[in-house]
Amino acid sequence: MPAAFDDIEIGQVVSLGACAVQTEALRAFVDAFTPGWPLERGAPDAMVFAIWARLDAMAHADSPQTKRLGVDALRWLRNPPAGELLRGRMTVMAKDPVGEGKGIVICQHDLLDEAGRLVFSCLTRGVFAR
Repeated sequence: MPAAFDDIEIGQVVSLGACAVQTEALRAFVDAFTPGWPLERGAPDAMVFAIWARLDAMAHADSPQTKRLGVDALRWLRNPPAGELLRGRMTVMAKDPVGEGKGIVICQHDLLDEAGRLVFSCLTRGVFAR
């Protein structure tokens, strides 16, 4: 979110970028964190979350967000196969000023596959500078 609290609009949609499920990364992740997970089932839920977290962190690198208060309502709908390109988007659902210099922004985050199907979603709450 490249804007200060007062410039953010409810309903605003922001692209978080895209990231492919790389075969080598999938294999390394499974070996390190989910031993026994069959690679043909696609990326395990924890890796899908990690992909979203990476896209989110990169999108907010130069943001006026000062603190992430929570990530909840997590939903996993499918495990994307190796080679699948995932796109992230964030939709502003609500915002609330909480003082002279800051406000809370509530957003829905979606991770979509190449066909536009929902792979993962969650809600976030963050403090943004005014």
